[in-house]
Amino acid sequence: MLEKLIGIIEEQLSVEGMEITENTRFKEDMSADSLDLFELAMAIEEAFGVEIPSEDLESITTVGSVVEYLKSKGVEA
Repeated sequence: MLEKLIGIIEEQLSVEGMEITENTRFKEDMSADSLDLFELAMAIEEAFGVEIPSEDLESITTVGSVVEYLKSKGVEA
């Protein structure tokens, strides 16, 4: 799951070549703004078949928090 997620993040946020770990923060480390995060959420929803309500987006601040969120929604690693 993490490798697939990193691929989506690299494509959506144009951060190819950057070292991305579960601790990587979207806003602070990747300079993502709210529009970037919204578009990223849409790509994650499509790729993993889940729906991420806008109120949940605020709690998703790192790559690891996305992984935990997806697991909580029943997405298998």
